[in-house]
Amino acid sequence: MGDSGTLALVESPVQLLNVLEWAHVHPPAVPTPRPGAASAAPGPVAPGRPLTVVALVPRDPMTRGQLRRMAELAMDEGIVVRWCEARSSRGSLLRTAAELTPALRSAGRVVLGDPFSRLVQVLLPLTRAREIIVVDDGTATMEFTELLTKGARLVRWHRSGRRGSPADAAFGVFASAARRRLTPGRGRRVELFSSMPATPPPGMALRANRFAWTRARFGPPTISAGTDIVGTSLVETGVVDLERYMTAVGILASGHGATRYFAHRRESVEKLHRLSVETGLQIVRPDLPLELVARRGPIGHTILSFPSTVVHTLPLALEGTGVKITVCDVDPEWLTDSASPRAESFLSGITGTARELHGLASVVSGQTAALAP
Repeated sequence: MGDSGTLALVESPVQLLNVLEWAHVHPPAVPTPRPGAASAAPGPVAPGRPLTVVALVPRDPMTRGQLRRMAELAMDEGIVVRWCEARSSRGSLLRTAAELTPALRSAGRVVLGDPFSRLVQVLLPLTRAREIIVVDDGTATMEFTELLTKGARLVRWHRSGRRGSPADAAFGVFASAARRRLTPGRGRRVELFSSMPATPPPGMALRANRFAWTRARFGPPTISAGTDIVGTSLVETGVVDLERYMTAVGILASGHGATRYFAHRRESVEKLHRLSVETGLQIVRPDLPLELVARRGPIGHTILSFPSTVVHTLPLALEGTGVKITVCDVDPEWLTDSASPRAESFLSGITGTARELHGLASVVSGQTAALAP
C-alpha cells in the first residue's frame, strides 16, 4: 500500500484547531511556512509524513467564516489545505467522495474530527489507512467513546430518540462500516487526541491535548476588569427553552456585572438581538474558536459558561493567566418537551467533570433567581 502522508478531514473551526494541536505534539513533515507567516516556537524538524487538511465546508455562514480563518492559520504553519464544497448541491456528496477517493486510498494515516458526521461516515470506509486519529469535536468526544465501547450506533445525544427517516436508514450501512473502521483491530491503530474527560474503549490509544500550540502561538492575553458570558446553541438544537434561557442570561448578566456575551457560531441573529436589547450585553461574534480569541485577549477576569466544550478547553488554553472560569448548570425545568431523554444527564456530566478535573467554581441554577451570587 502506498503512503502519501496524513490526511485530515475537518468540518468545523474547532476540529481544525485540534488538528493543529495534534500536529504540534506529533509533528508530521510539512512544507515550508508561507513567506512572512508567523509560526509557533521553532524547534527541530521531526521525521514524519506530509499533512493535508481537507475542509469539508458547511453551509452556515458563521462556521464558514471561522473555518476560513482557521485554514489561514493552518497554511501559515505550512500545512496544505483543500477547500471542499461538500454540501453545495444534491450531488455534491458523491462528487466529493469521488474526488477524495485517491487521497483516502493512499493516505497512511487519517485524522478526523467528527465520527458522527454522515459525510465522514461515507468517506471513512474508502480509506485503507492503518492509523486513524480522532481529534475532539467538542463534547461529542465523550459520547463517541461511550457509544463505541458499547458497540452502539454513532448518533448524537440530542438526536437520539427521534423517529428515523428514510435517509437515516440509507445511511445506516455507512455508519456501521465507519464504526468498524474506528474500532481498533488487527493491523489498524486508532488513537484519540482529546482534552475532554473521555474514556477510550479497549485497544484505543489516548493522547492528551493540553492546547500547547495555542499557548505557544498566542498570548498571554490582556485581562480586563469585566465579566464575560459564553453563549450556547442549546436553544437552536431544541434542548433548552428560549424564554428560560433569556431569563437565565439576564440574571447572570445583572448579578455578576457581565458586559460581553461571546456568541456561539450557531446562535440565531434574532436571539442575539433580543439578548442585546433585553440585557444590555455587548454581543461578540468571534472570528475564531473561543480558545484562540480568549488567548489573544482582551478577556474578562471571570468567564461564565453554560455546559459546553469550553468549560474543559478554556482552563487549558488560559492556564496560568489567572482568569476565573465559572460553570452554570442547566436546570431540568429549562429543557424542552422535545429534548432527548439523555439531555439532563449529559449536560450535568459536562459541568460535573469540569468542576472535578479543573477545580472550576459553579453557579447552581435551581430556580432562576438562585443564579444571582
